[in-house]
Amino acid sequence: MNRKRPVNLDLRTIHQPLSAIASITHRITGVLLFAGVAVLLWLLDLSLSSAAGFAQAAGLVNSPLLKLVVWVVLSALAYHMVAGVKHLLLDRGIGDSREGAQTGAKLTFIVSALLIVLMGFWVW
Repeated sequence: MNRKRPVNLDLRTIHQPLSAIASITHRITGVLLFAGVAVLLWLLDLSLSSAAGFAQAAGLVNSPLLKLVVWVVLSALAYHMVAGVKHLLLDRGIGDSREGAQTGAKLTFIVSALLIVLMGFWVW
């Protein structure tokens, strides 16, 4: 048994590099997109079911809760797309150094934050 292995497995105390945080966030936004598409498909089904269903869906779209859900789904989509482009560039060998990974993660967060704020103005 190797006694020199680390025993601290508390992720809150381990310092993660920015590129790791970007990668974890990319996975989280993928899960949010999966759940968000289910909500949006339910809303589409409701709106196409009948005239009364369309009226109910139109009323729900104006509610603050559904606006928040739409904003979260669009924000997840924006981040996921920007991070996906970063991963495509990494696959081409662009930014695959340590410094490049940090710069790519910073750019991913900055561009995504700008898109998320713009989507917030559009949704609200």
